[in-house]
Amino acid sequence: PEPGFPAEKSSSVPQKKSCVLVGVTGSVAALKLPLLIAELLKIPGLEVKVVTTERAKHFYNAQEIPVTLYSDEDEWQLWKGRSDPVLHIELRRWADLMLVAPLDANTLAKLANGICDNLLTCVIRAWDLRKPLLFCPAMNTAMWEHPITAQQVEQLKGFGYKEIPCVVKKLVCGDEGRGAMAEVWTIVDSVKRILEEQDLPTQS
Repeated sequence: PEPGFPAEKSSSVPQKKSCVLVGVTGSVAALKLPLLIAELLKIPGLEVKVVTTERAKHFYNAQEIPVTLYSDEDEWQLWKGRSDPVLHIELRRWADLMLVAPLDANTLAKLANGICDNLLTCVIRAWDLRKPLLFCPAMNTAMWEHPITAQQVEQLKGFGYKEIPCVVKKLVCGDEGRGAMAEVWTIVDSVKRILEEQDLPTQS
């Protein structure tokens, strides 16, 4: 599908909306993407788009996502020549806030080291640091407890990104411990709070 920049913003009545870009990576917690999007869309005046990694697609049904969903293929289909838009730049311009939920161990490591080898990591590498970026780690407890994880989370916080901490629960693999993505209501409340702090519109 064509991304539709910038026509989506035109309106007979000028009305500022808050634009939230949700990034989703290949953690089992990506199962919650349909619920997360449904809850975000209950915030008045919020427009949402999703950027997915290829591995994240394994965990949700794209038919259940009622907003525009972008993946690596869209970036390469959109750009054919010098005058064409670059999708990861268009998305970073469009968004007022970015939310990465879930952020798996692999993508956490990429972001901490500046690797940008897919659409999502390119958006984040190009992110305007004056805008908020929230991330929700999600991984197996053994991965969470590896010493490098704390270093990489601190690295992201050092960039100015805000962590929505993972929680303790019984994981899909059967292990019990810290590493599960924060509850959807916690994430949505965090988004609301940041939008209010940034004085971004949360009502139409």
